[in-house]
Amino acid sequence: MILLPIQTVLTQTVLSQAASVQVSPDQALADPVGIDGLGLVASGSIVLVAVLLSVWQQLGLGRSLILAAARAGVQLLAVGFILKYTLDPDTPLLVAFVWIIIMVAFAGWTAKRRAPEVPAMALLSALSLSSAAVIALGLLFGLGVFDFNARTIIPLGGMVVGNSISATVLVARRILDSFEEKRPQIEARLALGQTNEAASAPYLRSALQTALLPQIETTKAVGIVFLPGAMVGLILGGADPQTAVAVQVTVMYMVLGSVAISTTVLGLGLRRRLFSTDGRLISLAAEGMDVGDSSA
Repeated sequence: MILLPIQTVLTQTVLSQAASVQVSPDQALADPVGIDGLGLVASGSIVLVAVLLSVWQQLGLGRSLILAAARAGVQLLAVGFILKYTLDPDTPLLVAFVWIIIMVAFAGWTAKRRAPEVPAMALLSALSLSSAAVIALGLLFGLGVFDFNARTIIPLGGMVVGNSISATVLVARRILDSFEEKRPQIEARLALGQTNEAASAPYLRSALQTALLPQIETTKAVGIVFLPGAMVGLILGGADPQTAVAVQVTVMYMVLGSVAISTTVLGLGLRRRLFSTDGRLISLAAEGMDVGDSSA
């Protein structure tokens, strides 16, 4: 539930990317696919199937499924009205930057809710996501891949934040668990005269690999195992498949790089938090923080 506001931005990204690509008449294969109100309601029948399956298997998730679907619909409609203004080509850049700041701040709060056992999680996740957004968007706009305006800044920024947040939470939890589990080995390395960085390097490296592997596997499978959202949105919008592929490849590269940047920045920042100024590995359990609690 916590992630739904960010996911609404990502869903709207598909449509905004389709709108931002200039498609000439000879490139368009068909008229854009439109869904009226009746069709929107009818699409809820898919959720009804999920509810019936829950009842059949006595999962007790029927109410949660209905509430999640209803909440997503309301939030998407609300965000759609907002994006109709913010994605206008004449919208000031300041509006786009404010929107990105709000998304990053909300993502930091969300990460803190999902991993409350991680010290300074809200701050670290906000800094890591900001770093990913600045570097990824800076390269894309600096190299002229996309036009620099609110219509592109907002959806691309949403893609960076939304796709990186899960990886940052994963790497933070992994580092915390690994450092606590490998405490004897780390302290032995410290006793032998190694620096904090050297003593913890193998376990930080393992945590980063764990966080990056899902995105790497997703990137390898795209186009063969599944068709990603931006590409589907462009095709439904009437764009030529080659145009859709070009946008999707760019987006996938951006997401992969953003996840790598955000997890690395958060991992390095969290490692600094886990060592005292005199070089000792801090025991969070001794300070009253339950490392294994991830119920939030």
